[in-house]
Amino acid sequence: MASSISSSALLLRPRPPPLLRRAGRLRRSSKPYFTLSPIFASSSSSSTTAPLMKKEREKEKEKEEEVVIVGGGIAGLATALALRRLGVAAAVLEQGASLRSGGTSLTLSTNGWRVLDVLGVADELRAQFLQIQGFCFSIREAIPEIKPKRLVMRSQDGRELRSFRFEDEAPGQEVRAVERRVLLETLAGKLPPNTISFSSRLRSIAWQGKDGTLLELDDGRQVLAKIVIGCDGVNSPIAKWMGFPEPKYVGHCAFRGLGQYPEGQPYESKVNYIYGRGLRAGFVPVSPTKVYWFICFNSQSPGPRTTDPSALKKEALDLVQTWPQELLDIMRNTPDDTVVKTPLVDRWLWPGLSPPPVAAALNGSSSAVAVVVGDAWHPMTPNLGQGACCALEDAVVLAGKLAPALTGSRGAVVAALGEYAQERWARVFPLTARASLVGSLLQWEDPIVCAFRNEVMIPRLVRLGPFLEHTNFECELLEPIASN
Repeated sequence: MASSISSSALLLRPRPPPLLRRAGRLRRSSKPYFTLSPIFASSSSSSTTAPLMKKEREKEKEKEEEVVIVGGGIAGLATALALRRLGVAAAVLEQGASLRSGGTSLTLSTNGWRVLDVLGVADELRAQFLQIQGFCFSIREAIPEIKPKRLVMRSQDGRELRSFRFEDEAPGQEVRAVERRVLLETLAGKLPPNTISFSSRLRSIAWQGKDGTLLELDDGRQVLAKIVIGCDGVNSPIAKWMGFPEPKYVGHCAFRGLGQYPEGQPYESKVNYIYGRGLRAGFVPVSPTKVYWFICFNSQSPGPRTTDPSALKKEALDLVQTWPQELLDIMRNTPDDTVVKTPLVDRWLWPGLSPPPVAAALNGSSSAVAVVVGDAWHPMTPNLGQGACCALEDAVVLAGKLAPALTGSRGAVVAALGEYAQERWARVFPLTARASLVGSLLQWEDPIVCAFRNEVMIPRLVRLGPFLEHTNFECELLEPIASN
């Protein structure tokens, strides 16, 4: 993915100008995570791309937009819908020819459902997906004993390790596994027609001084935007353009799939986790006819990319061929073409070292602004089930900051986005680190350490209430902004 940027449009400076000193401070600390510094670009920009862009604009008329969202995934569609509910129109550029049908299922906890409630789509989704009653932890040879509304963990020799239920230890917790495809279709269905422009792959991005930011697409179309919101996923070209490093591979990969039971699936509504040495798996009912499963395994490298779906499914089955029959049955009931393999990655947003998620080029009262959201900014491993939830949170926080600022000056927009960045960093950095730590602990291979995990850590140290405390996210209602 080619991209270009003027060297004068970078944004990290040691001291903030007065414009931004009120923005960008953590609520819990007086020390800012980063300092935003707008660049006051002259009309005679030194960017080497400017003459080329000018010539190309003469060949093809640009489409001008106030707000452009790059990426039509969960973060992009949720952001567009949140802005829409606040009276702000946004164009969405999606590189695919249609909504993404790839992926299987994702788990949404209480914080994700609170956002979906605010977006007005939660009840429609609740009607399609089962509510999870709790968790069941076991090790490979264990046979979990199920008591009425109680989840029991047993060791290899049959000893009970732990039993709990949401109702007792985490009252009010709402957890459901949701098909990614259905979630995207539901969000998109609430947007006005033609909001999403499909087959719109980004080729390059460049500041255009006071005019905005120029997005050039693979098919030659050009979009000139005042505000660019990068929701373009883990391998985000927008994030790369803003100076973010590539996400880091964490040392394990995951297989995922969706078992299908047209006549009805037989499993209880709980998340089932099974632990081995350097290998773990799990499954959870999604709906009356579908069951989501995963396998996470250690690997020094992501390995070659396999495109043969039957080979992927065979590779996954070979990893757990001696594991509980329930898991194997679910995997065998999974269509080959729905099995996916993903290397797990994350990006730690270290204070003072990571680039800001907001970039601005100012020229008098005009400016171009870019910001990243969701996986484009803070990819995290799925060990806490918070990737999609945090993307949804980002969307409503960003919309709540940005919409009222649009009625003011460009400086107000930059300041509002700085507030978004600081507020969200305080939330996502600890979650990214915690998810990585949990994954490392659960992927242990040493038999002594695994014994400690099975006999001490899980049954005696883990408490469901504190473990799920991160799902307590308060989501404000999105009230339309009155125009002046």
